[in-house]
Amino acid sequence: MMKIGTHYAYWNNMWAADYIALCHRAKKCGLDVLEVGADHLLNLSDAQLEELRTTAKELGLEISANLGPPKNKDISDKDHAVRADGVKFLCDIMDQMVKLDCNILIGAAYNHWPYDFADIEKEALLDRAVECMKQVGDYADKLGITIALEILNRFESCILNTVEEGLKFCADVDRKSVKLLLDTFHMNIEEDNIIEAIRKAGPLLGHFHVGEANRRCPGPGGRFDWEEIGKVLKEINYDGYVVMEPFVQMGGQVGKDISIWRDMSHGATEAMLDKDAADSVAYLRKVMG
Repeated sequence: MMKIGTHYAYWNNMWAADYIALCHRAKKCGLDVLEVGADHLLNLSDAQLEELRTTAKELGLEISANLGPPKNKDISDKDHAVRADGVKFLCDIMDQMVKLDCNILIGAAYNHWPYDFADIEKEALLDRAVECMKQVGDYADKLGITIALEILNRFESCILNTVEEGLKFCADVDRKSVKLLLDTFHMNIEEDNIIEAIRKAGPLLGHFHVGEANRRCPGPGGRFDWEEIGKVLKEINYDGYVVMEPFVQMGGQVGKDISIWRDMSHGATEAMLDKDAADSVAYLRKVMG
């Protein structure tokens, strides 16, 4: 059965969080999954990781780890030393994930994010990323971790923009741990047909992000046919996480990186943010079973 979650930055406009507090908040909203910042795990002690693991377990929550690597850890970079640091960075994160009982690493692990487009030699970028991802995939295979590579729109990356490009990348890497993350926001920009894109991903769909076309919480009356999306997910036997990635608060580093230039929350209080999340969870459970 699909489990519903949200990205922690729904409640923040900075890439930082009190994850213990957010676990309780996520539980109050009826969520099954809290998506945390993967790189944050490197700054947590073993005791802090154990506290987070225990808190999540007691609340019946599961954890996924979301990543946008910094430029000096980019596995597609021309510099061999940067690529080597990038491989180590990803493997170190996975070591921390094991301590947290977190078994899925998601995001644009194949380059840096936000991408600066200083290098747009796509084939060379792909070749370097594939070779490094083979090493990372080998390590993930040993740890039993899935790496779900996010397909991003053209304004955020030049490497993987469509499901077809993602499928080829996975085939070239050829590691069972390496799969795809599809996101309704990015698919809405790049794919000719969202339903067919999900169908093409099939068993290689390792993670699924949902949000309206303007990045608000999913719900009735928006531009997406969530019932049809739910049907095709069931058709391909997807039983992983369905994680909301709504970004509604302007300001801060999140607002800058995601390009939120107006208050998408419509002045929501903290209580209203929680209600919007809870309503969206209930709706997604209904349409996705």
